[in-house]
Amino acid sequence: MATTITSAIKLPSGFEIPRLGFGVYKTPPADTERCCLEALKAGYRHIDSAAIYRNESGCGDAIRGSKIPREQIFFTSKVINISYDGAKAQIDESLALSKLDYIDLMLLHQPRGGSENRKGAWLALVEAVEAGKIRSIGVSNYGVHHLNELEAYISKLETERGGKGRGGILSINQVELHPWLGRKDIADWCTARGVFLEAYCPIVRGARFDEPSVQKLADKYGKTPAQVLIRWSLDKGFIPLPKSVTSDRIVANADVFDFSLTGEEVRALETDEYSPVAWDPTVTRLDE
Repeated sequence: MATTITSAIKLPSGFEIPRLGFGVYKTPPADTERCCLEALKAGYRHIDSAAIYRNESGCGDAIRGSKIPREQIFFTSKVINISYDGAKAQIDESLALSKLDYIDLMLLHQPRGGSENRKGAWLALVEAVEAGKIRSIGVSNYGVHHLNELEAYISKLETERGGKGRGGILSINQVELHPWLGRKDIADWCTARGVFLEAYCPIVRGARFDEPSVQKLADKYGKTPAQVLIRWSLDKGFIPLPKSVTSDRIVANADVFDFSLTGEEVRALETDEYSPVAWDPTVTRLDE
């Protein structure tokens, strides 16, 4: 049975995150408030932004302007300045720009900057959680070697800072995920540890809409190729983050909770391809 647009899952941090997010990557700052308000009107309760997108302000304006209780909207941003001082400053700037009392989820946007800077940025996230500025924390674009490094550092912090949880709780890894980029190694690592995967580019920027396997399911369920691919992501257990600035597509991308793919259909869409349509910093070396 399909879930509803407001359904949520509990993160390792203990907080809940809606199963579907609305992405605002490359959404012009001047257009962000409108897009987010339309998304919230369509039923989304999860907005995914980042400092580098330069549209946190519009997201905050929409969240406040929607009149929906703050606790019912999940807001994510990301740190691009990967160092202890850079992350601390950026967290405060994101709060100021969004004019929100707290950020639901803050991610380290990428694993570049070198091992020590990555660790320092993570510590800044941990301290921000303890200060009540952030509720949940995670990473984005982390490959398995980065995740292993972080896991070891969290263990070290727990020893140094006095107990389980004092090293921070890794709740999310956000990476590009779709049938042509399954990232089994990353997915297996996260699943084994209860870390949830957020999928950006879940509709592959429209590049695979004509695939026979996608068209077949679109015809069967009376859905668009985009809706089929978003549903695939949901049925895989991912948290998809489709984005659009077009009103009808914003609405259509949320209309994915009245059907589900069978296990066989989910597997039939999967491929052995490794075909990113965005950047791929998961392969960055640990010393970079």
